[in-house]
Amino acid sequence: MAVPTDPAAPTISTHVLDTERGMPAAGVRVTLSRLDVGEGSPVRMTQALTDADGRVRDLLERPLAVGDYRIEFDVAHDDASFFTRIAVDLHVTDPGRSYHVPLLLAPYSMTTYRGS
Repeated sequence: MAVPTDPAAPTISTHVLDTERGMPAAGVRVTLSRLDVGEGSPVRMTQALTDADGRVRDLLERPLAVGDYRIEFDVAHDDASFFTRIAVDLHVTDPGRSYHVPLLLAPYSMTTYRGS
């Protein structure tokens, strides 16, 4: 995962929280893909693990562009997990701003929203 050289550079970030345990979800594999309109299939850009605080501070390794992206979370932490993978598609309209996509996990539900 690259760290932008410009601290003001736009990012796509996430924060995964395990609400059942009441703590951050560390070690969750998160994949960012660009959804290619022409091909219709995702093109993987980066992959990272959430840190001890459940965060990936920047999934971008290149400049942000207008278009559609997919963030996939591999959330299966044991054989009893109901959710194994969660995909969130987002449409970036302003490549000059950052996008934060938090994920709140519970045993049989999940919530995400456009964070700040």
